[in-house]
Amino acid sequence: MLKSMLKATVFATTLALSAGALYMPAFAEVVYNRGNSADPESLDPHKTSTVYEAHILRDLFEGLVMQDKDANLIPGAAESWTVSDDGKVYTFKLRKDAVWSDGSPVTADDFVYAFRRLENPATGAEYASMLYVVKNGEAVNTGKAKPEELGVRAVDPTTFEVTLNAPTPYFLEMLTHQSTFPVNKASIDKLGADWIKPGNLVSNGAYTLAEFVPNDHIRLVKNPKFHDAANVKIDVVNYIPTEDRSTAIKRFEAGELDSNDDIPTEQMADLKAKFGDQLRIGPYLGTYYYAIKTDKEPWSDQKLRRAVSMAIDRDFLAEKVWQNSMLPGYSMVPPGIEGYNSAIADFAEMSQIDREDEAKKILEELGYTPEKPLKMEIRYNTSENHKNTAVAIQEQLKPLGVEVTLLNTDTKTHYGHLEQKGDYDVARAGWIADYKDPESFLGISRKASGNNYSNFNNPKFEGLMDKAAAAGGNPEERMKLLSDAERVLIDDVGQIPLLYYSYKNLISPKLEGFVPNIMDIHPTRFISKK
Repeated sequence: MLKSMLKATVFATTLALSAGALYMPAFAEVVYNRGNSADPESLDPHKTSTVYEAHILRDLFEGLVMQDKDANLIPGAAESWTVSDDGKVYTFKLRKDAVWSDGSPVTADDFVYAFRRLENPATGAEYASMLYVVKNGEAVNTGKAKPEELGVRAVDPTTFEVTLNAPTPYFLEMLTHQSTFPVNKASIDKLGADWIKPGNLVSNGAYTLAEFVPNDHIRLVKNPKFHDAANVKIDVVNYIPTEDRSTAIKRFEAGELDSNDDIPTEQMADLKAKFGDQLRIGPYLGTYYYAIKTDKEPWSDQKLRRAVSMAIDRDFLAEKVWQNSMLPGYSMVPPGIEGYNSAIADFAEMSQIDREDEAKKILEELGYTPEKPLKMEIRYNTSENHKNTAVAIQEQLKPLGVEVTLLNTDTKTHYGHLEQKGDYDVARAGWIADYKDPESFLGISRKASGNNYSNFNNPKFEGLMDKAAAAGGNPEERMKLLSDAERVLIDDVGQIPLLYYSYKNLISPKLEGFVPNIMDIHPTRFISKK
């Protein structure tokens, strides 16, 4: 481990970079070049939604609680917490040595400010619905209450209190999500939207932001003021956007990347032979799905949505397109959550031929045939895997009278369009668990969720979700209500689940501490490099 004086030189040392290559610095910092599937749309924790952004923000910020290398809960900015007997009031004691990167203390008021900012409708946070479990959370976010009425308060500078509407079993794990991280009020007040730029960003995590060159790299450097800095072994982490998976493989092989978080699955056999145990594949709590615009004609017709969903051969997608690195998916909630039974589409047990016959019959009843085709556009973000999936579905639907066109954009543009509720027919999306609970997968289809790209709105689904939230004190009843809600979502085809994820990481043998886990979470602070 380098001496603290040498660590400080990280801030004064410029890492020589070019669009195509990364060069080692003149000093002996430990540098980790980390392939990340796409550039972030933002580095404001309240304005992000993707896994690509979460990886970076997990290094820059520290929430009340965090996750270790195994994705288990550990204390973060809070060193301890207590829960009231009724399960509704959480009291967090903050670390006395927790400071921002500018040296100012992290206080309970910082969390009060951050939670209120997340719910303030003026922020436009996609994840505002996450704090609807907090007293008055939804009322504040929908303009029916003032931010000051949110159920949070600073008891004293190091004591932060949160009051929930009902017992919420996943609340602590939810606090590991970037949307609940603290943000620095003084910096935001002074700089406005520019507060997230390199040189401006004040953060409280293991790293600080040094550079952001779009489509090239984001450079983070070790934060010497972080409370656990003595145990952080990586001095510089460069996040490299790798939308072109094939190019990423070449850069990994050349030693320009120490890891990458995805692979081109059509090369699976060759990659396994070439990289051996450097390629790590395993279960990942996530669902690959297509959002379908439920409030747009003709997609507002449930029968039409059902026909399209039935006709898609998920076994072919899993086996041929994804080379068995994914599993066929018929529910929004993937397997792997203890105590929960996913609601599976009722056609899952039918043969593919029978599904296609049924789908063709429905389409004909609605007036669509190969001679008078239904026109459908599939939007997807840049990736060989997403393109191959869309092309396969295009071919599967064509004989049934569905004429599919494809529209590809980069990841930032793709999700920006969906988040802004732009016009589309069908769009590729994926959801990775924010916490190990079915609500994480079902909450995105609620009418108030910023992640409800389909604009799905079903009163029965909403009612069951509300009942489940109120049943937090009865785990079995809550899980039953959530399963019932998922049944409504699946039967109404509010989304089209296609596959269950597996993680697919390429990891250099030089890295240690990159531990496989079902959440595929790997904070850089727990990683070292030989």
